[in-house]
This record gives sequence, C-alpha cells and structure tokens, in this order.
Amino acid sequence: MAAYPFLTDAFLGALADTGAVGADSGWRDLSWHEDGGLLPLYARSDSRGEFVFDQRWAMAYHQHGVRYYPRLLTAIPFTPVTGPRWRLPAGRGAADWLWPRLREQVAAQRASSWHLLFPDDAARAALAPLPLTARQACHFRWFNRGYQSFDDFLAALMSRKRKTLRKERARVAEQGITVRRAAGQAIPEHWWEAFYGCYARTYLVRGQRPYLTPAFFQALASRLGDQLMLAAALPGASAEAPPLAMALYLFDDECLYGRYWGAQRDLDGLHFELCYYQGIEFAIEHGLAAFDPGVQGEHKLLRGFEPVITWSLHWHADPRFHDAIGRFCEAEAEAVQAYREEALNYLPYRRG
Repeated sequence: MAAYPFLTDAFLGALADTGAVGADSGWRDLSWHEDGGLLPLYARSDSRGEFVFDQRWAMAYHQHGVRYYPRLLTAIPFTPVTGPRWRLPAGRGAADWLWPRLREQVAAQRASSWHLLFPDDAARAALAPLPLTARQACHFRWFNRGYQSFDDFLAALMSRKRKTLRKERARVAEQGITVRRAAGQAIPEHWWEAFYGCYARTYLVRGQRPYLTPAFFQALASRLGDQLMLAAALPGASAEAPPLAMALYLFDDECLYGRYWGAQRDLDGLHFELCYYQGIEFAIEHGLAAFDPGVQGEHKLLRGFEPVITWSLHWHADPRFHDAIGRFCEAEAEAVQAYREEALNYLPYRRG
C-alpha cells in the first residue's frame, strides 16, 4: 500500500539530507524520533514556505516590543497539503505524548509559540482537549465522484463550462504541444534535469530563490519514486525532446497531490493542462478519491475544484497574545466561511 508520502522518512529525510531544512535554512530541525514515533518540529526564524500567513501576528508582537521569532512549527516543510502530522509510539495518545514536551521545548528554545499546519481531521480531534487556537482557510480540492474517464467528469459539468474546458485542452495541442505522463520507474531520466529547470524558473522570474535543490528531487526520485508522477509538455511528438514545461505530483492510495510546476515558455492553457487536467485524468485512471492541488487559486473553481476548509492550530506562550489572536481567528473564520459559501456558487457542475 502507498502511505501518505509527506510523513515518510523518505520525504522528510530527503529534505534534511539535501539542506532544505537544518543548518542555515531557517528550518532548524528539532524533530522527535521515539520508539517508532515521529513529530516533525522546526524552530523557525521566518515564515517563508509555510503558506499559513501570520505576518500580521509578527507585526503585533513587534509593535509591543516582543520577539515573535523563533517560534516552533509542526508542519511538512514547503508542503501545504492536509494530512497526518505525527506517528505515535505504541500505546501513546497524541495529547499526552505531545503537549508536555512541546511546552518544555517552547520554553527551552525561548520561542513565542507553537503552530501546527494543515492537520487532518484525526489530528485535530486528537488535540481537541488542548488550549489551542484553531484558524481556518479555504482551499480547493477535486473529488472523484466515481468517474470512469475524463469525458465522464466533463459530463457532470454544465454545457458551457464543459465546452470551455475542452477548448482549453485543444489550445495546447493547437500550439504543437504533446503532453505525456510517466510515473515511478517509467519516468525518463532526462526529465528530472528538465523538471528542475522549469521548477526553478517559477521562482527566478519573481526574483526569488527556489526552496528546493536538484539534490532534493534526485533523493526523492531515489527514495519515493513509486509515488511520483511527472507530466511533461513536449514540442512536437517526440518523447526525447526536452520538455517545455513540467508538473510533479505525489500520490498515495487515496489522493493525488499536485506540488511543483514550471515552464520555460509561457504558452496558452499550459498551466491548466499540466497542473489540473493531467492530474484529474491520473486520479480517475488510478481510482483515487481526491486531488489536492495545493493552496490558492480561485481559477480552480471553474475547473471543478471544490472549496474546502483547511485548518491550523496555534498556541502562544504569552496569554495576552494567545487570547488576542484567538479573537482574531474567530472573526476571520466568519469571513472564511462566507467566502466558501460564495465560492460554491461558481462551481461548474450541473445542478442536482
């Protein structure tokens, strides 16, 4: 069986061994490994690569003359997808294993707080007795309603929306682009070098440095290759041609996770094809229940991705900040819920 990939030693080890976390990365690794249990834990000196935006909280601390950083974080670095966030030692409960030691670590590291990002429902329920502040966000996810093919999925859409999606896919072919997918051992070796060039360009054109290195993706392919899929846009029909754009996915037995993408040239419709439609096709072909493409992007709505609530949990050692941020999150949740209700109106599915 293919387990949730991001909590595996293969994924987390690839991050640590290639310098994405640890050393001078801004992600000082304090993770616990005990009797088969694991809690990812990082001391953060900034909020880059987390995708739960707390800059206003940091500003509030600063305005009151209090340090916000370092703070402690339990999350999958650079990976804003929902899932389990620990592996428990045999016979231990989450709250009694985590809470006393987390508070000790906050004090020992002179940290302001502890944050848990994108936990699944089981993780949230396990920590419900603890004095944590819950924060909501709205992301977009595609659900497999028993579709047997991409055309089956299109048949569930309103006629006008169905025609739009077909036109978007046709435009890619009209530009002389052939799209291919490969998973596991079938991924051509030369695709990996091409992928990193595409991935890095996504950051470089914005004046940013990529979070991850070629060594990370090489380690990931070596250690977790059976749970990887690459989609490539090729000029013409030759499978040997250098790809113009690529998207990397991970998957388990239940869900497909869209993670990294980039293009050497900006071509009409290419992002939608590689990052959404190829993922939907793969999920249908492999009987996966859902496809999580990551954060942000209201354009996902019109392509069948439904608005869902995601969560983060927070504890601030100073009760004044903890109470104030709790009130902020309560007010924010009302706006998030209203946004989700409004977003539902833009889904392309046929009514009833």
